[in-house]
Amino acid sequence: MGQWFEVCEVDDIDEEDVGRFDHNGTSYAIYRSPDSEFYATAGHCTHEKVHLSNGLVMDYIIECPKHNGRFDYRTGKAQGAPVCVNLPTYPVKVEAGKVWIELE
Repeated sequence: MGQWFEVCEVDDIDEEDVGRFDHNGTSYAIYRSPDSEFYATAGHCTHEKVHLSNGLVMDYIIECPKHNGRFDYRTGKAQGAPVCVNLPTYPVKVEAGKVWIELE
């Protein structure tokens, strides 16, 4: 079991948007879905290592800003070329208006 880390306030990330969280030299992307649920993935695209916090969120998809690779941020599943490697995902919870991520 991992340890929980506070990422941000709930209101820091708009619906259908993505934020960045850095911890111990690793970057993560934190998403707020259209129904105000929060999700977390690795912060960099698996294709060219570009940070996804600069990408475009559409419904439950994050689009990489460099080559338009797309992932379902709920599952990390790559949605087709040029990306073919899935993103790691991480547990997220909301408590007392704060977003938390569980990391090993």
